[in-house]
Amino acid sequence: MSVRVRADLDSLPAYVAGRTVPGSTKLASNEVSRGPLPSVVEAITHAAHEVHRYPDMAATELVDELAERLDVPTERIAVGCGSVALCQQIVQAMCAPGEEVVFPWRSFEAYPILTKVAGASEVRVPLTAENALDLDALAAAITDSTRVVFVCTPNNPTGTALHEDELVAFLDRVPSDVLVVLDEAYREFVDDPQAPDGVELTRRWDNVVSLRTFSKAYGLAGLRVGYAVAPPEVAEALRKVYIPFSVNAVAQAAAVASLGAREELEQRCAEVIAERKRVRDRLLELGYRVPPTQANFVWLPLGERTRAFNEHCLENRVVVRAFTGDGARVTVGTPPENDALLEAAASFSG
Repeated sequence: MSVRVRADLDSLPAYVAGRTVPGSTKLASNEVSRGPLPSVVEAITHAAHEVHRYPDMAATELVDELAERLDVPTERIAVGCGSVALCQQIVQAMCAPGEEVVFPWRSFEAYPILTKVAGASEVRVPLTAENALDLDALAAAITDSTRVVFVCTPNNPTGTALHEDELVAFLDRVPSDVLVVLDEAYREFVDDPQAPDGVELTRRWDNVVSLRTFSKAYGLAGLRVGYAVAPPEVAEALRKVYIPFSVNAVAQAAAVASLGAREELEQRCAEVIAERKRVRDRLLELGYRVPPTQANFVWLPLGERTRAFNEHCLENRVVVRAFTGDGARVTVGTPPENDALLEAAASFSG
């Protein structure tokens, strides 16, 4: 082939999605098992009849609804094709080649990929021994070349969440020209009263962005829509690098309808939280280490036993998300799905 592809693409880490194995219980992708909120299905069906039209590129109705519910001006909101697309837009908009993106590790797998694709330099900061974000180390890693710091809370894949006082102390240490991105994809599952609210923090710091998504609690993972609450100039920059029409019309309609289904959402999240506690408590009884989690999944820091645990679960027709050498992330599903996981975990002797 005579065309030239970027030489560094061979060195890019691949994003590994959770596996789907027909006939097995899938607990690998942090999806909610019950699908879209019931009242949202009608909106999706209705919107499907209009897919011959281009979507509203500005997602005006969705942005207006978010602005009203979050009590922020519309100019502070940007939408994207899931919060991961907004992560990409942030790196593209903020970083010139060679400038730095700092993030905890292990954390969301897309961070290093998006950083390298944009030509920026990644700085990985290890988690604490308790599988939590090390904010002191993150602050110490910031240099004059740093442009973005990703802070994932609750952290994916460990589920650990920050407390507001420690995050505020961290933000006070970050230079004003460094953008701190609070990735709050699992915010709706948080029940710790000491956990921060990223949207509120964006009112106090003009270098803070809150990212949220409709993929998790709202059950719209297949439609891909997320949003950022940011300083106006940052939101404008995100819109400049937005791929035209990437948030489709059905996704926009479903997201608007989802915002109106607050009682359904709260009931769903309460069910997940109750099952999360049951699953974690049982795993602890079985002798597993399981960090406290505020997400819709649990983390098993199995180290070198991870591969064997993953294979054992597959043999028992349960699909988990294995990070070889580190641990396994297991989505909290329905009670029968969780029972299948617990049965497999109880019989694991690796």
